[in-house]
Amino acid sequence: MAELAVELRDVVKTFKTPEGGTVNAVDHVDMQIRDGEFFSMLGSSGCGKTTSLRMIAGFEWPTSGEVYIHGKAMGHKPPFQRPVNTVFQSYALFHHMTVFQNIAFGLEMENAPKNEVQSRVGRVLEMVKLNGMEKRYPKQLSGGQQQRVALARALVKTPDVLLLDEPLGALDLKLRKEMQIELKALQQQVGITFVYVTHDQEEALTMSDRIAVMSHGKVMQLGTPVEIYERPANKFVADFIGESNFLRGTLKSREGKNGMVALQDLQGEVRGEVVGDLSVGSSVVVSARPEKVRVAEKPAINQNFFPGKVSHSTYIGSDSRLVIDLGGASIVSREQNKISTLDPSAYYRDGQEVFVTLFPENTLILPAD
Repeated sequence: MAELAVELRDVVKTFKTPEGGTVNAVDHVDMQIRDGEFFSMLGSSGCGKTTSLRMIAGFEWPTSGEVYIHGKAMGHKPPFQRPVNTVFQSYALFHHMTVFQNIAFGLEMENAPKNEVQSRVGRVLEMVKLNGMEKRYPKQLSGGQQQRVALARALVKTPDVLLLDEPLGALDLKLRKEMQIELKALQQQVGITFVYVTHDQEEALTMSDRIAVMSHGKVMQLGTPVEIYERPANKFVADFIGESNFLRGTLKSREGKNGMVALQDLQGEVRGEVVGDLSVGSSVVVSARPEKVRVAEKPAINQNFFPGKVSHSTYIGSDSRLVIDLGGASIVSREQNKISTLDPSAYYRDGQEVFVTLFPENTLILPAD
């Protein structure tokens, strides 16, 4: 097993509320981040991800529990005594300094020899593709270039761990997507552990080796992008990552991972894969991703199918989004547009009668809460 770069052991961070009470922004979190991996903390605002990052950085200290970096307890060490560096969303560049001076600032504060400063700054400028821009000032750079300067300034100090707090948040969508690919390539090039905070699920799925999905100060699931998308641990994760259909019911029978659910809002039963330690009689939700819901004029298999009517069809280029009324519940399907045609009969239309099939291997049975 790879050495751990960062570990949070039973970490709690409590803040006082304006009303005089307390709230656990981070609530008994255990997290192990491996050396050299791109690790993301993902969640909506207030989930505890940024507070967790700030405790690794040393800007906040745990109320209880401990943060370890390469096996050493950090205790109440301030940020400058930790082998980490942080890149913020705001960039925090010095606007009266050139690109070179911004990047060299930390090294000069440590009285590094001039020739070493020159060579190290030159090396990181090459890494972030800013060669030839050393004499420019931040105001003469685009948003993406400013972000690269902030990255270079953090990387030039060769930290063991680079912490990134929503660093692409201020960029437009196209540039943001380009920077995601560049960031991942850069991380692989330098081999440093990246700990990345974001609320953008697609961003986390694109770049991360592993992701911790957080909510209300707790880690809901920790795994690879494929694990989190294909086998979410609970309804929250299935709902937060991507889009999912949910049908309520009761677990009627179970054999290993295979289960049968009696549906609450529809006549019938659904077979699928049971996630977690659910017993017969448990209230459950059946989860199916829209792109894995099969829509056709007749059932695809002799189980898990329901007659329905297309209540809303939206053509969106690469695929069509269908909302199908099953008479008691509705379900969303995404049908890939595999043929190039203007023939309207090639696409489903509002009011068309269809059959919806949920293949058991793509149908998950999750705890209801």
